[in-house]
Amino acid sequence: MSYQYNIGCSLNNLKGIREFVRNSLKHEGVQEVEMSAIVLALDEMCSNLMIHAHHCNPDHLLELHIEIPARGKLIFEIIDDGSVFDINYFNEPELDNLIHQKRKGGLGIRLVKAIMDNVEYLRRDNKNVCRLSKDVKI
Repeated sequence: MSYQYNIGCSLNNLKGIREFVRNSLKHEGVQEVEMSAIVLALDEMCSNLMIHAHHCNPDHLLELHIEIPARGKLIFEIIDDGSVFDINYFNEPELDNLIHQKRKGGLGIRLVKAIMDNVEYLRRDNKNVCRLSKDVKI
């Protein structure tokens, strides 16, 4: 089974992404707790791309694909043509430093990596693909 959602890079469109993911996963029988964590991770990744790679330009597009190749196996791809930001090369700030500096931000990537089983970046058809995978109980 596969699902696809295309959206402009405005933060106002994040609600649509959350609803699309939730409805798609509910249709597949994903449990509520796992579904909420996945929605949170995808919301974080999409908002980061909208802000940092597309400067919230609603004329720029993101594609979100959900592939379910086997029962309980979920693959998410966020496809865009903005500047590349590979979270696997991002140096996560130490939690103590974030607390002492009272800094906002910096926890989202840590959260995404904790929720998803795998996060990878690749280029396909001259576009950036952020591929996230998760095995869930169904």
